[in-house]
Amino acid sequence: MHLDNRAQSLLKTLVERYIADGQPIGSRELSKISGLDLSPATIRNVMADLEEMGFVTSPHTSSGRVPTPRGYRVFVDQLLTVQEIDETMLESRLHSSIVTGSPQKIIANAAQVLSSLSQFAGIVITPRHESVFKQVEFLRLSEKRILLVVVTPNEEVHNRLLLTAVDYSPTQLIQAANYLNQHFAGQSFDQARLRIRGELQQLRDDMNALMCAALDAGSEAMADASDDVVISGERNLLNVTDLSSNMGSLRHLFDMFEQKTGLMQLLDVSSNASGVRIFIGGDSQLVPMEAMSVVTAPYESNGKVVGTLGVIGPTRMAYERVIPIVDITAKLLSNALNY
Repeated sequence: MHLDNRAQSLLKTLVERYIADGQPIGSRELSKISGLDLSPATIRNVMADLEEMGFVTSPHTSSGRVPTPRGYRVFVDQLLTVQEIDETMLESRLHSSIVTGSPQKIIANAAQVLSSLSQFAGIVITPRHESVFKQVEFLRLSEKRILLVVVTPNEEVHNRLLLTAVDYSPTQLIQAANYLNQHFAGQSFDQARLRIRGELQQLRDDMNALMCAALDAGSEAMADASDDVVISGERNLLNVTDLSSNMGSLRHLFDMFEQKTGLMQLLDVSSNASGVRIFIGGDSQLVPMEAMSVVTAPYESNGKVVGTLGVIGPTRMAYERVIPIVDITAKLLSNALNY
């Protein structure tokens, strides 16, 4: 829906002022700060139009207006003036780990830099490695409950509980483990899964289901065991009034941190596109609460996108600062990993 220059200017002013002080903005205040030669009555009419179009809303307790997720979306896509950030300052924050640190240390430091500069939570999804296994074993714990033990080529051991639809005998479990170890050891779970689905049609349906379930769970176990999401500064979100005032939403947010699945989905989506992406709660189904936004950017190693980093904070964040922080940190992290 097209907004004329006057409506765009008033929406931009309203969003910027609301981000700055968090208070609903009335027409009289807008007439003073907008720089436009408009009467409060004219501004009220424009605000009424913006509200009808869904860009602003009026809280029950105030005659002023605040931006909606749709209003924030127009602001960040069309009206935002991004601040210039001192790349040298950012680079100095990452410098110690760039020169001497391991990739894991560089990534952890990047999450801390994002958190400290934004004052919100910094997140980095780390490069993914294929889940190669050396050996698997099934242990029957009770009826329809099996412990899957996965041994990696570097002798790490990971466990995963399987809940099955069929009660498998110890003999069946030994046969399944032997088959996997004999035919697929040294391959990734994804490779084995593809081959099993193509080559094992002769096996009984229940045995095939068991092995596919084991491979799915084994892949998940390996993914869970590797620290594939580095989060820094999530406690900062407790100090954000927009979020902490709603404890139910805050618990939801920390559940997302603990489970990581929603976060992984969100970051995976952003890793498929170049440049900074902004997910606004209420506007994006991937963000679990309306008062929260996520700003992400992919980073590379050897010319290939290997992960994503970003900032999680309230929708009322200073996007003009956070966007360049995320963008430049992604570029610096790419440079560091190629160092």
